[in-house]
Amino acid sequence: GEMANFDGQGNGTLPVDSLYVNGYGLLNIVGNVLEWCNDWHVTDYYSISPTNNPQGPAYSSARVTRGGSWTNHLSYIRSANRFHHDPQYSDYLIGFRCAR
Repeated sequence: GEMANFDGQGNGTLPVDSLYVNGYGLLNIVGNVLEWCNDWHVTDYYSISPTNNPQGPAYSSARVTRGGSWTNHLSYIRSANRFHHDPQYSDYLIGFRCAR
C-alpha cells in the first residue's frame, strides 16, 4: 500500500481504505482529496488566534480546505497547508470527512 495519493500518480481518487492508516489510526489525512474544514478563512488568523485549540474566525467569505488532492505535488499535501474556497464551490478534488 501507499501512504498518500498525490502528484497525479493514479487516475483519480482512491477508496478510503486503500492507503495505510497513520499513527493516529486515521485514513487519507493527506492527498486523495482536499477536505473541507469547518473554519472560515482569514489569511492572518493564526497571528491573532489563541495558541491552544483555535476555533477559527466567526465569519469570512471563504472556508478552509486542507490536505491536498491526488493532483497536487508532495509539497502541497501536508495537513498543515491551508487553502480556501467559496463555500458554494464544488470540484472533484474536494471532499469532506465524516467524524463522530
